[in-house]
Amino acid sequence: MFEQFGLDGLSLTLIGLGVLALLVLFAGAKTIPQGYNFTVERFGKYTRTLKPGLNVIVPFIDGIGKKINVMEQVLDVPHQEVITRDNASITANGVTFYQILDAAAAAYEVSDLEHAILNLTMTNIRTVMGSMDLDELLSNRDEINQRLLRVVDTAVSPWGVKITRIEIKDIDPPKDLVDSMGRQMKAEREKRAAILEAEGRRQSAILQAEGAKQAQVLEAEGRREAAFRDAEARERSAEAEAKATQMVSDAISSGNVQAINYFVANNYIKALEAIATSPNQKILMLPVEASSVIGAIGGIAEIAKETFGGGAPAPARSSRPPAAGPQQ
Repeated sequence: MFEQFGLDGLSLTLIGLGVLALLVLFAGAKTIPQGYNFTVERFGKYTRTLKPGLNVIVPFIDGIGKKINVMEQVLDVPHQEVITRDNASITANGVTFYQILDAAAAAYEVSDLEHAILNLTMTNIRTVMGSMDLDELLSNRDEINQRLLRVVDTAVSPWGVKITRIEIKDIDPPKDLVDSMGRQMKAEREKRAAILEAEGRRQSAILQAEGAKQAQVLEAEGRREAAFRDAEARERSAEAEAKATQMVSDAISSGNVQAINYFVANNYIKALEAIATSPNQKILMLPVEASSVIGAIGGIAEIAKETFGGGAPAPARSSRPPAAGPQQ
């Protein structure tokens, strides 16, 4: 049959060698997908790590060992019971994010990497959370995450793994403890409300006292200013009265008849006014005619003239005796 196609033994040998070469080439060429590293084993021993892309190995001598996913992966941490430092029993769960940085170490330094990381995380959750009080657990979740991250990352470092993040998802105290916490929170809020109300009343009383004090100060200042003004007015009035008296005295001393007449008439009128306004006065005798008052004033002036030696006394003017006024 081969003779019909003109093929001899040499041609068949060359064809066979070509096919074998293709098989060897395909057996030695390895394509690694992105996000993975493959380890190469020669007679069962690790030799090197293949990176993503086209790689060539020695056919029939080298083989692919472990196929390692080097992308960041997430691992769920199931619920577990934790007893806190103050003997409160809670349940907690979380998630762990990790990434393989050294494929050879992750493949050959630990068996079942995910199971190892999971157990390591659960153990440290119990250790970290068990060293804290319940109030600290509920209020310092970020601190718990950071402590877990440091501890677990240090532990898995020899495996060529980097822990990128650990998050506690749920912390569930018992129902009776939740009810007790609710009552405590309610009492605390009522306490704060009472304190704020008392503080408000205290502040209001202080402000009212300050306002009353300020009002009293302003009132005293007003009284002081008014007294000062009254005293100043009385002083000015006294000064004016003294000046007027001095002027009248000077005029009398110099024998000024007009000044004497004015002084006598002014005091005469004031005396009549005082008599008229007296509450105990029942009968008041007043001169009816104005000439009588002028005559009386003139008579007094004549007496003053004689006193100061102003000349012979003038003849007395006739004056009608004052008539009786109406009874009051």
